[in-house]
Amino acid sequence: MGEYRPQTLNEKSSLMEQVLERNNLIQALKQVTRNKGAAGIDGMQIDELPAYLKDNWLIIKERIETGRYQPQAVLRVEIPKPNGGKRKLGIPTVIDRLIQQAITQVLSPIFEAQFHPHSYGFRPKRNAQQAIYHVQREIKQGRSWVVDLDLEAFFDRVNHDRLMQRLKADIKAPDLLRLINRYLKAGIRIKGQEKKTTEGVPQGSPLSPLLSNIVLNELDWELEKRGHTFARYADDCQIYVCSQRAGERVKQSISEFIDKILRLKVNENKSAVARPWERKFLGFTFSARRGHKIKVSDTALEKLKATVRQLCRRTRGHSVFQIIAELRKSLLGWKAYFGIAEIQSPQRDLEKWIRRKLRCYIWKQWGRSGYRKLRRHGVARQLAWNTAKSAHGPWRLSASPALYYALPNKYFRSLGLPGLVT
Repeated sequence: MGEYRPQTLNEKSSLMEQVLERNNLIQALKQVTRNKGAAGIDGMQIDELPAYLKDNWLIIKERIETGRYQPQAVLRVEIPKPNGGKRKLGIPTVIDRLIQQAITQVLSPIFEAQFHPHSYGFRPKRNAQQAIYHVQREIKQGRSWVVDLDLEAFFDRVNHDRLMQRLKADIKAPDLLRLINRYLKAGIRIKGQEKKTTEGVPQGSPLSPLLSNIVLNELDWELEKRGHTFARYADDCQIYVCSQRAGERVKQSISEFIDKILRLKVNENKSAVARPWERKFLGFTFSARRGHKIKVSDTALEKLKATVRQLCRRTRGHSVFQIIAELRKSLLGWKAYFGIAEIQSPQRDLEKWIRRKLRCYIWKQWGRSGYRKLRRHGVARQLAWNTAKSAHGPWRLSASPALYYALPNKYFRSLGLPGLVT
């Protein structure tokens, strides 16, 4: 959300003045630059923004202050999902990303005081790991059934009228509300064609996480009012109960609330009442045995495997040093997120698989010089000859004694390949 903290509502400056205040804008620029991201419909890149602001910011600021600023449409792109579907992302222009970030930094502290303690997504000093620890505690206390709710196309279905009503209840700033509404109505550009937006918030804009939490905060406090235990991270929500019968009842009543009150839709095909260890939440699941230890979900493991396969493609033609440097970034990020897992045998198996992929990659690179390379790495003459002349393919040979001897685990550690377990 950024480090800047705006003045309190009791001070004389209006919210719009706080948004356009110099220090707030500087912090917003730093955050947008850190987040990087692709260009919007105008083609402007992040590194072009400072120079553009130097020449044009006074004009843009004057338009915002006089209510004449009109945000540009959001560029719609589709990102493939591991399950074969596509995630729709909206990319605002870098100028609009800057302004939205500045708005978010001012509004976030106002709404943060209202948000439920069991909402963990896109909030300061809150994260997915805290949500998982909370869930584990509830399961250990006997709430061994979960109502797993999937909100169908949440970011595309947010009702603008209800959202603006929620904002108006807490923000007495017509000029800022007008600007936010214009962002909601800015439209999207899909394959060169612009389309009006009558509902939804673009997934990918700096303002959307805050707006989504404002929308779903109503759900959080309704669950609290009904005495339910839950954890929510953005639009991922799970409710924990003590029996399947209670779960079915809760699922039915909360689905009606979401439909009739929030005007959103629960995806029945992806929602379920089940045991927590039969479902995944934020990339994790739990063991079925007593203690209900935290595990990395099979889906998350397969997703990392797909990343490794992509980086280790033979056609890339990179040296193993380059491959490991790229792998290092992905693996360290993955470990930082999934490092809380208490059952680590799947990660150890994955480590072995990654090293085997690298041995396979190196063997392919060696090609016809395989025998000489094996000998150079200390492999006995006969073993090196039999391996080099084997009819087996690279993947089979990547698990051979010769390659294990020539390329031991310590070799990959020396190149900077990190492990996945502590």
